[in-house]
Amino acid sequence: MSPGRDVRIAFRENASYRRAQRMFDLAIALIALAVSAPVVVAAVVAIRLEARGPVFYRQRRVGRCGRYFTLYKLRTMRTDMCGDALKPEGGHDPRITRVGRVLRRTSIDELPQLLNVLRGDMAIVGPRPEQPFLVQRYEKWQHLRHLTKPGITGLWQITCRSTIPLHAPEATDVDLEYIRTASMATDSRIFMRTFGALLFAAGAY
Repeated sequence: MSPGRDVRIAFRENASYRRAQRMFDLAIALIALAVSAPVVVAAVVAIRLEARGPVFYRQRRVGRCGRYFTLYKLRTMRTDMCGDALKPEGGHDPRITRVGRVLRRTSIDELPQLLNVLRGDMAIVGPRPEQPFLVQRYEKWQHLRHLTKPGITGLWQITCRSTIPLHAPEATDVDLEYIRTASMATDSRIFMRTFGALLFAAGAY
């Protein structure tokens, strides 16, 4: 994979697909919020019992067409180490609290992003939104991943989350493959396969 390569994809906005995707997103987000409410409450209590500080974590991410938005998560890091930084290599991250490790392994910390879906910042399925300081390091062709709305889950999450960092060019290749083949059938398959990825917690720490 050569730096500065010229990558082009055929992309045409499909209005009917976008409408169907939005209806799918709203339905799944509302159902998931209702079902997961007791889990979120239990997680909030656990975070409060472990240490003082905010329960929710807000972070700026890059969305569709390069627009910034605020992403919501349950806080899993120490309050004095919540700044933007790359995740350390390997499975040990000293920034993560004991409760935070459990929340990350089970992806419970991601549940507040359902609010981002309701707001329209994110979709259920799409490329994972990245932090601005990492997007600034992208090669030009990597910005093609911003052609579509970012998602809570996606092709990268279910195939190579544990082996390829999101900011790596190889991960962008996976995102572009999703964009090339995006449809409700594709989104449904990815959504269903997400449950298997969550079960084995591949790459989550």
